[in-house]
Amino acid sequence: MNRDFIEAVVNKEGKDVTLFGFVDSRRDHGKIIFLDLRDSSGLVQVVSTPKQELAYKVAEKLGSEDVVKIIGQVNSRPKENINPELPTGKVEILAKEVEIISKADSLPIPIDESGYDIEEAARFKNRYIDLRRKRLQINLKLRHKITKFIREFLDKQGFTEIETPYLSQSTPEGSRDFLVPSRLQKGEFYALTQSPQQYKQLLMIAGFERYYQIARAFRDEDLRADRQFEHTQIDIEMAFVNREDIMKLVEEMINLVVEGCGRKANKKPFPVITFKEAKEKYDTDKPNLTKGKNELAFLWVKDFPLFEKTDDGGYTFSHNPFASPKPEDIENLKKKKNLEQLQSLQYDLVCNGEEIGGGSIRITDPEIQRQAFQIMGYSDNEIDKEFGHLLNAYKYGAPVHGGIALGLDRLVAMIAGEENIREVIAFPVTSSGQTSVMDAPSKVPATVLEELGLKVVVPPLKKDKSD
Repeated sequence: MNRDFIEAVVNKEGKDVTLFGFVDSRRDHGKIIFLDLRDSSGLVQVVSTPKQELAYKVAEKLGSEDVVKIIGQVNSRPKENINPELPTGKVEILAKEVEIISKADSLPIPIDESGYDIEEAARFKNRYIDLRRKRLQINLKLRHKITKFIREFLDKQGFTEIETPYLSQSTPEGSRDFLVPSRLQKGEFYALTQSPQQYKQLLMIAGFERYYQIARAFRDEDLRADRQFEHTQIDIEMAFVNREDIMKLVEEMINLVVEGCGRKANKKPFPVITFKEAKEKYDTDKPNLTKGKNELAFLWVKDFPLFEKTDDGGYTFSHNPFASPKPEDIENLKKKKNLEQLQSLQYDLVCNGEEIGGGSIRITDPEIQRQAFQIMGYSDNEIDKEFGHLLNAYKYGAPVHGGIALGLDRLVAMIAGEENIREVIAFPVTSSGQTSVMDAPSKVPATVLEELGLKVVVPPLKKDKSD
């Protein structure tokens, strides 16, 4: 069995091969039938003639997307029939045996074009068909390639890949949590992690020094072109480093990925500007520095405010609650002075006006961390309940550490030239939150709710004021 059409047929003239694939198209030219056979590696042309009577009779019955097995001889195409756009365009397969493995009904959606004009709900309901589309096949293989580059780079840099839990405690990460009810502790809930933030800091305290993970993260936030309920992030943390060390390593990794995928960053090294400069010059903290549509314009933005004002006059974190203030601002943090002027050791990586990733050097002094939480309105009881495990861990020796989380979906979409991250995710949710193929969210049986100690209360419909 040949798994790769190109490897199977190129430079194999005169030899018999066995191929499996989908019928991409069928053309009947009198007594000669031409088939384009497709697998994940590409296309190859198959020719069936009445001389091979049994094979020809089967070929007459074939339709688009039928799955077949073909045994045939590799022959050179006539010069006038060579297709220079195909890697297999110089050869064709003379079919000796044709076997139908699976007949295909008419497809619910067409797959011969880009698919952008097809209704989202129809595409995602039939996502396993949609994914046969050449564009999406290329996108998902590009995603695999990028992930492979990242793993190889970080492995060479001495990082250890470590998985962290998805089921965790609800913590303030900036978005709503997805909650999972506990069967054993009725009335209590796990939260699906919005990021491995606290776990990777605990790994630094545990002495691993260089950690990474291609992590799934879950956030119940409004959906748009660059957001899904679950996304994938390249999660990195390093001990005994400063901000510039992390930025340098990430920049080296991004350049390797971009160039490995046949693209180029517009500038090396990436420009670095402060948050203040970005807001004053571009009126945004995600400036778009592209001058052409095919450019990838990366830049770093640093020196973000440590706190942001809330609508009720209080303060919340600008990046995450664990970002360290700049050394010169620590005293003012302790004294709770000039809070709006305090700057953090946060840094964002931006590309073409989109945030690709963000990170910071972390607070490692438990008292400073407690004060930061207090400024954000947490009582000591709330701090101990939600973060006591982390503050307690700091008491046993914590190295200076920092890291970054890069959005893999956004990075792949940027390199692929896609405007929506759903185009680089195998089974995304629709803009209304409906899952691909499967019917979720959906109701569950009453017996399941009873076992979990839950009761669903449906609020009454609001009456129309005109009634």
